Amino acid sequence: MLTVFLAGGIGSGKSTVAAQLEELGACRIDLDQLSREVLAAGSPLNERIAEVFGADLLSQETRELDRRLLAQRAFATPEDAARLEALELPAIGALLRERLQCLAAADDAPRLCVVEVPLLDRMGEMLSLADEIVVVCCPLETRRVRAVKRGMTAEDFDARVANQPTDEWLRDHATCVIENAAGPEELEAQVRIWFDTHVGEVAHG
Repeated sequence: MLTVFLAGGIGSGKSTVAAQLEELGACRIDLDQLSREVLAAGSPLNERIAEVFGADLLSQETRELDRRLLAQRAFATPEDAARLEALELPAIGALLRERLQCLAAADDAPRLCVVEVPLLDRMGEMLSLADEIVVVCCPLETRRVRAVKRGMTAEDFDARVANQPTDEWLRDHATCVIENAAGPEELEAQVRIWFDTHVGEVAHG
């Protein structure tokens, strides 16, 4: 099974590429979803986060985490954000490793697993799980227009971009770059070429 980390800035088309690969037969894992799973009610991670950021983050009845309040506290300073990442990322990495191992060991194991990565520069040791890193790049202004059309303000878009790795950084850390500056047909063609080439290699390996 080929494991690919798929990254790209907000509005780049990363989710579109992931969906296209899934339609072609890839298994798809979203790290945002895994982050929600490790913060499920009653999880050991929640209890540890409450110790660090405040016991009032947890409901006394359900032990659910108030994620909005956590975000207010954890992202108040870069130091607090780093403290939260130090707690979350190992748990996410362990869950991702477990999912990948289960997929690879299954009788009907997929030939390709695509892991959607929101912030490639935060992956740390998890990068060792990837056979390839595919990055979707798109001009910043095009991304801004797309985000605004989806209901985001330009100010919010710019604030989010400021906290994400630049396209230059992503290109430097990619094994393959998919350009999304033309149109949907061109993007789909690039994805298909990549899939045919790499899945063909896996199929005959």
